[in-house]
Amino acid sequence: MTAAATSAGRVWFVTGASRGLGRAFTEAALAAGDRVVAVARSVERLEPLVAEYGGRLHVLPLDVTDRAAVHATVDEAVRHFGRLDVVVNNAGFLAVGAVEEMTEELARAQMETNFFGALWVNQAVAPHLRAQRGGRVLQISSIGALGGFPFTGLYSASKFALEGMSEALAAELAPFGVHVTIVEPGGYWTDLYTTGTVAAPFKDAYASLRAEMNEVVADNSVDSLPEVAAEAVMKLVSGDDPPLRLLLGSMVYDLAFEQTRKRMATWAEWEETSRAAERPVPAPEGYGT
Repeated sequence: MTAAATSAGRVWFVTGASRGLGRAFTEAALAAGDRVVAVARSVERLEPLVAEYGGRLHVLPLDVTDRAAVHATVDEAVRHFGRLDVVVNNAGFLAVGAVEEMTEELARAQMETNFFGALWVNQAVAPHLRAQRGGRVLQISSIGALGGFPFTGLYSASKFALEGMSEALAAELAPFGVHVTIVEPGGYWTDLYTTGTVAAPFKDAYASLRAEMNEVVADNSVDSLPEVAAEAVMKLVSGDDPPLRLLLGSMVYDLAFEQTRKRMATWAEWEETSRAAERPVPAPEGYGT
């Protein structure tokens, strides 16, 4: 971060800023004395913050699935505050249903918002961050990126895609002093589940599994307030050497290690087959023609 940014406070660009984690990140940044460009489909919920923080909060309506609008909004944000220091890709929603139950419309909508929306923001901010030789990009992923879980398969797919793209983006922007961190939150009391889009009609074949999963969720739905996640994010952006990934919460932390151990055990069990599938030879005659 440059001296100019430090003296005037960091400039944040937060998508999905009107509710949930996005709202918590916005409020934490403002409370720290920073400036925020808060974008969301509906910005009416942000009006009390505008009244409280005045010129340090710039609110803009944006549908992140509209690539042209994303670029125009990012350019407006830079014109307004002069730079960007922390970009938070938070906009997203949850599509609920078995993979077999997902309509084409719902599957595409899930990817358009959670993956392509973040991609368009990344493409729009990258030239500005490269030019100023610094900045932070936070990709808000999910516990769903640690594995595919019943009835949230398309949501997990969107987060897996986000993380794969983000790893490449991190390597591409690192030479310019730009740091990318994939943030993987666990359970927080947001409206992700209450406003999720449900595939319908449900298939009877999955009724018993659905009842089992509903019971699991009901027995383990003691989550944290979004403000706790915001505290961790403020520590993240204030550090000099940010990680590529940051887990938020004990539950997701433990699950990450459990999933990794299981994968390593499976890889080891099938090592002989895996290694036997490779026998390097010179390029066959005519290859590539």
